[in-house]
Amino acid sequence: MTKGELAKTIFESGKNCSQAVALAFKDELKLSEEQISKLIIGFGGGFARQRLVCGAVSGMVMVLGYLKSDGQNKLEAYALIQKACARVKEQLGSLICEELLNGVVVKQGLVPEERTVEYYKKRPCADICKIIADITDEYLKS
Repeated sequence: MTKGELAKTIFESGKNCSQAVALAFKDELKLSEEQISKLIIGFGGGFARQRLVCGAVSGMVMVLGYLKSDGQNKLEAYALIQKACARVKEQLGSLICEELLNGVVVKQGLVPEERTVEYYKKRPCADICKIIADITDEYLKS
């Protein structure tokens, strides 16, 4: 199973987009599922359902920053993350949740819609998690 397939499965199990991507790299992060889930939860839905930067992108940035940087060299970390973000934009057209959900009627407010078969049919989020986790994996290996 690829990291993308794993992220898609995690999203479809009920985790948010940022958690799905980050949790796909749980073994590499050497953090528990609970730690990762707590650390990244607020980024889901484009920063707490505000539809800003896609939560899956935030998950990617967290994973790449944690695993590919020393925490000191900003230029090196920024260069890698900018390349990965450019790849996401090339594949998906945007990094912004609202733009990625273009045409999807989204319930406003804090409470997300119930995850049903219809929910998954009308939203690209599971596939977005898959694509972004695969891009993350690609940049981890480079």
